Amino acid sequence: MGFGDYPAEYIPEKHGPYDPARYYGKPDTPFSQLKLSEVPSWFGRRNKTPQAFAGACSRLFWRWQHKYLQTKRVGVAPFFQVVAASMVFFYAINYNRIKHHANYKYH
Repeated sequence: MGFGDYPAEYIPEKHGPYDPARYYGKPDTPFSQLKLSEVPSWFGRRNKTPQAFAGACSRLFWRWQHKYLQTKRVGVAPFFQVVAASMVFFYAINYNRIKHHANYKYH
């Protein structure tokens, strides 16, 4: 499987048109339905390669696009989500420079 190819689990005859927001692998128990004793084995079944992480990020992006950007009437929610995410990101990368500007009551 190379960069830009369909997932190996995708079968056009079985699944129909390709949807980038869908996971075509074997379905597993959702994390919210696990018992505490099943969590380690659930994490053991995950694919932890960089390619699997990139695929998960791609599915997350496409699901967000389908829900907020590719609707009939797009509202202001995606704009505010991008603004809030960028504020958190820039605060995190500049934290070491701004932590010294705290206002202390006693010097």
